[in-house]
Amino acid sequence: MESLGNKLKTAREEKKYSLEQICQETNMAMRYLEALEQENFDVFPGEAYTLGFLKNYSIYLDLDVNELLSLYRALKIQEQQVPMEAILRPPSQVPKILGIIVLILIILGLIVAAVWYFAPQFLMSGPVGYNPSVRSPMEFIMNTNSLERRFYLGDTILVPLGAESYRLQLTALGDTVTLNTDKGQIRLDLSQEVRVDLDNDGFAELRIIVADFARNDSSAGALIRIELESVPWLEPLEISSLEGSNVGSQGNVVIFSSSNPYPFTLQVVFLAYCLFRWEVLFEPSRAGRNEHYYQQFDELSIQAQNGIRIGLSNANAVRLQVIGGGRTVDLDPGGPGEVVVADIRWFRDEANLYRLVFARLE
Repeated sequence: MESLGNKLKTAREEKKYSLEQICQETNMAMRYLEALEQENFDVFPGEAYTLGFLKNYSIYLDLDVNELLSLYRALKIQEQQVPMEAILRPPSQVPKILGIIVLILIILGLIVAAVWYFAPQFLMSGPVGYNPSVRSPMEFIMNTNSLERRFYLGDTILVPLGAESYRLQLTALGDTVTLNTDKGQIRLDLSQEVRVDLDNDGFAELRIIVADFARNDSSAGALIRIELESVPWLEPLEISSLEGSNVGSQGNVVIFSSSNPYPFTLQVVFLAYCLFRWEVLFEPSRAGRNEHYYQQFDELSIQAQNGIRIGLSNANAVRLQVIGGGRTVDLDPGGPGEVVVADIRWFRDEANLYRLVFARLE
């Protein structure tokens, strides 16, 4: 019988879909798609997430969802090892009637233990099928870096960020999950993942995943995981030049200043043969280093939201321009034959002013 992972991978390859394409079209993270095809279920935060992503991936590939779920459950059963002593244990000599009594007592004990253990959790989050009509909407404060629970219509989450607090509210459970925020509505499907820029600083501080919900059934609520992302702005740098045109190459220099960061473009024109490396910073969907040997008169244009890291074998072999906010600034990266590694990225100072800085690295 074909394994779960091979079934997914074969179906994807037969349709000539790449993982990158599916990631973009479904908003499912690449690591989760790879984990399903490799049957590496430890990557997922919990089984509810595994089942949610598996359902969504199966639907996308036009596979039988129930068959894939059966294969998954069969795999989990196979992973449960039976102790050797249990296999070798001789038949019980206890009379049949006594065995039944013992079994009943064990079952009753398990029921009592389960009620004692799980009742507080059901009271807090509500089981599937919980009727929100007898429960008033609740407000939760996200006082840790992550929050995972089942939410119901009208529930709100307050997310403290710096001196401000931002509000999320679950307002609809239909074909998708709808959350209202201070910046507008967010709609998420099962296993979909979105990142949210709460304070409009150009960087998404919040990651939201829907692990489980029943379509068009608000009584079941939605299992949602919310995580705070780490913000990439570093500590203030020692700045050696003011912003403007023809920025010099000594030390760290300011290219632009703004109350909010914005996307920018690095334009590179090659004046001579040069090895040039670059990577976009703090954008997981575009992660990875690029490296190429360029000839005279070659040109390269790189767009970024937060920052770019560059490396060049001969600083005198390139002409650099940074374009953003309606302005263009020339950069002088260094002298003839000089090897340069530098970041062009936004930094936030103590006054919450953002500066796009050319920062040379050791």
